[in-house]
Amino acid sequence: MGDLESSVTIALAGLTGGVVLGFAARWGRFCTLGAIEDWVLGGDTTRLRIWLLAIAIAVVGTHLSALAGLVPLLESNYLVSPTPLLSTILGSVLFGLGMSLAGTCGFGLLARLGGGDLKSLFGFFSMGIFAYSTMRGLLSYPRRALFGGRGETESPQSIALWLSNNLGGNYLFWGCAIGFALLVIALKSTKFRQRPRAIAAGALVGCAIVAGWLSTSLLSSDFNPLPLESHSFSAPLGEAIVYVMASTGAGLRFGIAAVAGVVIGAIIGSRRINQFRWEACDDVREIRRQLVGGLLMGFGGVLAFGCTVGQGLSAASVLAFSAPVALLGVFAGAWIGLQWLVNDHLWETVVERWGGLFRRSKKD
Repeated sequence: MGDLESSVTIALAGLTGGVVLGFAARWGRFCTLGAIEDWVLGGDTTRLRIWLLAIAIAVVGTHLSALAGLVPLLESNYLVSPTPLLSTILGSVLFGLGMSLAGTCGFGLLARLGGGDLKSLFGFFSMGIFAYSTMRGLLSYPRRALFGGRGETESPQSIALWLSNNLGGNYLFWGCAIGFALLVIALKSTKFRQRPRAIAAGALVGCAIVAGWLSTSLLSSDFNPLPLESHSFSAPLGEAIVYVMASTGAGLRFGIAAVAGVVIGAIIGSRRINQFRWEACDDVREIRRQLVGGLLMGFGGVLAFGCTVGQGLSAASVLAFSAPVALLGVFAGAWIGLQWLVNDHLWETVVERWGGLFRRSKKD
């Protein structure tokens, strides 16, 4: 298989997975910030359980695939080249804060765009540009100076492998056991079990993550090695923008195609439930939130080496130590942002009072 043919094939795999994810986002209301909002502001855990179900299926499917010899699990960058702890924490908190300001994550921006929401374009371009700049552009210099690079470890940083080394047993069996335990917790709620669309959405997302690992593994060869990866929507947003401006056949990658796939799948899902409609920003403040939110998500997503899908699903599916840290950081950042937005008038009052005191002191 030639390089160009291989690039097209892996792009088709990314495109297909992206379509499934985009469809699940619109048809099954699969959204990270929406899940956090429902729980924090309304006490409803339904969408959190969709996420947990998706993680459970991804964990079980990925470890079963490794057990069958189809996926070299321990070669995943999330395990052999993890992000430093400080970078993961800071990046994920910034990502969560930006997510609350923009109203969704990078994946959600694509899903909203597929539903006709044109204001998500501001967040998409802002996040994509700042992610690419943090990864390879001007912002990469301060990033490397402050946090350094991502070195390789002698032993893969896997929760299942740690359990195997300390308690015995095959780490893949430990991974499957953890996945099944998460599955039981997700399906424990009677209310959730009565929501077939929600269950189907979680299953689709989990299967898409597993399919990402399988496709990049099976399509790789000694003559044309491909990086073992699954879905993430931080750096690929920037790469997609660059690809559209200066495309080459060899530059077509799994993540770039997945970006387009999410938009296509979201269009299909929106049409399916009759919720496709064109929308635009109502005022300048909304544009500002999209731009600032995208900036924080782009910078934070690269620092944390992943977004709510990259760390929250793909890294979680291989049980990387960074996944629960990043998820907690995103939740913390989103909670801060939501409190800020809910109590917006309080913040404006504080800013006005401090501004008045500052102006008064200058006059004195």
